[in-house]
Amino acid sequence: MEALGSFVMDQLLKMQWLSGLVWRLLSPLGLTEGTQWGETLHFFAYDTAKIVILLVTMIFAIGYVQSFFPPERSRRIMGRFKGFWANVAGALLGTVTPFCSCSSIPLFIGFTRAGLPLGVTFSFLISSPMVDLGSLVLIMSTFGPGVAAVYTVVGLLIAILGGAFIERLGMDDQIADFVRGGAPDDAELMAMTVRDRLAFAGRETWSTFKKVFPYVLAGVAIGSLIHNWIPQDAVELVLGDQNPLAVVLATVVGAPIYADTFGAIPIAEALYYKGTQLGTVLAFMMSVTVLSIPSLTMLSRVVRPRLLGTFVAVCMAGMIVSGYVFNFLQPFL
Repeated sequence: MEALGSFVMDQLLKMQWLSGLVWRLLSPLGLTEGTQWGETLHFFAYDTAKIVILLVTMIFAIGYVQSFFPPERSRRIMGRFKGFWANVAGALLGTVTPFCSCSSIPLFIGFTRAGLPLGVTFSFLISSPMVDLGSLVLIMSTFGPGVAAVYTVVGLLIAILGGAFIERLGMDDQIADFVRGGAPDDAELMAMTVRDRLAFAGRETWSTFKKVFPYVLAGVAIGSLIHNWIPQDAVELVLGDQNPLAVVLATVVGAPIYADTFGAIPIAEALYYKGTQLGTVLAFMMSVTVLSIPSLTMLSRVVRPRLLGTFVAVCMAGMIVSGYVFNFLQPFL
């Protein structure tokens, strides 16, 4: 059993076979282990290939499952839950939608039109880019199953408590008027055959891949530079455990950057191996995935300023608190 677990972790998730293959392809060019350019190009090629394989596999699988849960059906399912448990259901639904923050907003609009409570839709909006199943697999492949499990629990808690808090504020009047249209027609999705659902999953995979891939490349490129060219002392000075405001700084710096988890993880990985504490790294990653300027710009067309400001404040507070919690728990993970 232990051997099987090691095989799954090392060969399927971390893809050590792929790392060896990349080195074999680079060696004829004189790029070997231990050389700065060799390590840089290996990091870029290996992480890009690994992320793409995981990305395509997970999005296709999740897209197929998602074809069974159009907005109106999701509303009926989640309508069985009340109060706090409705927020739990909304957050859990977000874990099966492999979207970046911008791509989650159309679904947020659909759920709102379908009549779901405001707090539930915000629990979904927070969890969808932060803790989807694809990112969970990638975090597990990078930081290990313990970190992935705690990250998922903390991310879901931020989504659940954040949505519940927004619900209690009674800010339904802060939704733009055009969002309050009728519920979408789900009949076409519900009548799909297996072939239709496979085609739907393929379209979702290609659509998401086109949106995400440029940010994967950018994230891996930045990560490879941090990993191999920026001195460890410089990273530790700004984001190390000697700076008590490192978590706050990482959260604020991450917010303007637009990427999903697949683009953020290579940067997080590089920062981590340069000595940045785990909680600081994960707070940065959460901020990047949820609070990017493009997604907040899109959301500002859907909700009014008071609700938008509340959403940002709730998310940042949760990320900062979780970052310090992760830093405290790091010795045990």
